Amino acid sequence: MSPHLTSDLVGALRADIVEGRISPGDRLPSESTLTARHGVSRTVVREAVARLQAEGLIHTRRGSGSFVLVPPTPDPSGTHRPARTLQERVELLEFRTAIECEAAALAASRRTPAQLAALEAALDNFEAAGGNPGAALGFDYAFHHAVAEASGNTYLADALQNLGPAMISMPRERLQASTASATGIGPVSAEHRAVLDAVTAGDALAAAAAMRIHLAGSRRRLEAGAGQKA
Repeated sequence: MSPHLTSDLVGALRADIVEGRISPGDRLPSESTLTARHGVSRTVVREAVARLQAEGLIHTRRGSGSFVLVPPTPDPSGTHRPARTLQERVELLEFRTAIECEAAALAASRRTPAQLAALEAALDNFEAAGGNPGAALGFDYAFHHAVAEASGNTYLADALQNLGPAMISMPRERLQASTASATGIGPVSAEHRAVLDAVTAGDALAAAAAMRIHLAGSRRRLEAGAGQKA
């Protein structure tokens, strides 16, 4: 087996994830499809999938296949619209800005000690998962959902619950395997910390502003990654 062939396939599949051709929750193409599409052996495909799994970019379910990052939360109503294109992801961030800034403001006024502890834990776990993009995505979502829970408004909490972890944008630098901790986690962590500090201080205006700055940063990073692709 050629390490070069495996690395090339890992890079190609990672590009499919980064550039939105395979979205969070989507199943990877079958082993036979990847073999035919990339002109490699099944052994190369299996090694590439194993490496992506070790990086936290995919997870494999026995008998079901391999899926990108974490699957979106099921939507019983069938009304959830998955964001796949860049424009759809930008629109999702606009929607999140509309609801999450208010959630942060309310959280600053209503949070309980237990809810503050949940926010701290989510942020600590996010920072600790710097080298594992899949785990970091889950803890990133957990932080945002914890803010909504702390708002004391069940509609806001339900909105984020329905969006699920797939609402988190994963721009290119957040998906660069071992470099993730050095490039993608730091700015997001600092922005999360600003939200947490404002919520802890009970400053509703500062909490809303910090959340707006964070989501604006998410949009900027998302669009910058798309620009690199172009």
